[in-house]
Amino acid sequence: MKQLNEYCGIFGIFNSHDAARQIYFGLHALQHRGQESCGIVTSTIDENKQRPVMPVHRGAGLVLDVFDDSDLFVSKLLGTKGIGHNRYSTSGASNNRANFQPMAVSYRNGNLAIGHNGNLSNARELRRAFSERGTLFQSTSDTELILHLVAQSRRHKTVDQIIDALTQLEGAFSLVFLTDKELIAVRDPNGFRPLALGVIESTLDSDQPTYCVASETCAFDMIGAKFVRDVEPGEVLIIDDQGCRTGNFTNYTLPRRFGTSQCVFEYVYFSRPDSKVFGAMVDKVRRKIGKQLAHDAPVPTVRKGDKKPIVISVPDSSNTAALGFVSECRKLGYDCKYEIGLIRNHYVGRTFIAPGQNSREQKVRSKFNTVKGVLKDRVVVMVDDSIVRGTTAQALVRMVRAAGAREVHFRVASPMVISPCFYGMDFPDPNELIANKYQQNEQAIGDWLGVDSIAYLSHDGLLTAVEASSKSSGFCSACFSGNYPVPVEAGVTKEENDW
Repeated sequence: MKQLNEYCGIFGIFNSHDAARQIYFGLHALQHRGQESCGIVTSTIDENKQRPVMPVHRGAGLVLDVFDDSDLFVSKLLGTKGIGHNRYSTSGASNNRANFQPMAVSYRNGNLAIGHNGNLSNARELRRAFSERGTLFQSTSDTELILHLVAQSRRHKTVDQIIDALTQLEGAFSLVFLTDKELIAVRDPNGFRPLALGVIESTLDSDQPTYCVASETCAFDMIGAKFVRDVEPGEVLIIDDQGCRTGNFTNYTLPRRFGTSQCVFEYVYFSRPDSKVFGAMVDKVRRKIGKQLAHDAPVPTVRKGDKKPIVISVPDSSNTAALGFVSECRKLGYDCKYEIGLIRNHYVGRTFIAPGQNSREQKVRSKFNTVKGVLKDRVVVMVDDSIVRGTTAQALVRMVRAAGAREVHFRVASPMVISPCFYGMDFPDPNELIANKYQQNEQAIGDWLGVDSIAYLSHDGLLTAVEASSKSSGFCSACFSGNYPVPVEAGVTKEENDW
């Protein structure tokens, strides 16, 4: 699935002698979660004015490009604590520089910065209320709403103001706040988005370790941090000079709690396979998903005397699911072989980053190429993690056929995507989803793709595989089922949420 806009990656660190550089490495590891823009904010003391300041550097593009000047880390982004953000727009225009994060402001309690992964389902209601009070906005991002809620809180302490703001939010939000004294990490009561706590044993001239938080644990590996645990749904972690302490803001929002709803798409597609998300390694879960797919839709049988079918993945997010699919097919008595039939060019950005449908289709050939010697005269089973619009899948099928494949079969390691997401994923309009275009008819979808057969993992099969391998429950699968765990404002569309 190469046509779904991702949400964002966030990273924060406290008590590090090289905070900005470690945030940089953390963002680099989280690059897959957003490629539109990135930024870093640190907290330090202005030596001339002897007051706290928060230098910030943000820009459009990849981490390597935005932070290509090494002087930034020794002359500007100073301090022992900071936060970083990789962005793909889910709410707010992607070309508006005011929407780049982290956002940093100065208000009555000092300096405050925020990085947000997710989407507020009551954003329109909040913005309307602010507008009626005469509040001015600098951006079109729902993240700015959180800053206004904090600034307008009647509480006195910054932490209390943040908690006051959190009680008024609905939807998906994993957040990192940076104050003049603290790093604060928050996960919404439903736990839609992942957020993890890590630690590096003492690196400064103190007994206190370096704490860090990140959307995925692969960011910890990059800087040599140890994974401690997930931030729990509804939890507020406060990290300061006294250490790391925790609180829970759900006591203020019990009427709005609808149960745990962790995004199942983290396992299907978003997260890196080397990350631990929602308590389980993504690689392990994806292999289990592939095995379940083998039960729901194994490889086709071939005529006696023909070569065994070969299974190829659409790299990279479906690689491990394809491995699980092949191993389970063999256990079930279906002889097949895993092969590398598609080569991905890693120096081309993800196809969904291209603006507009035409550009996306034009990028397919620049991103993938076929291994003709592997595919020629073979029965080929293509495994992909999901299909959204289907334009990339259709182009790849044509390429595989042009390489000489005798038959092409498609297996999808997730159910049909039928509904929009209001919790941080930027799906196309429901009418653009291929499943809806063809009334969820597999035969019609297969005919349009140009395959000999197509089959999807069932919804029950997906949840069975995820829950069995993660030892967890309470997942949001609204994009597959249309059942939203948290109510969404009636009539809200992505365009309306973009203001």
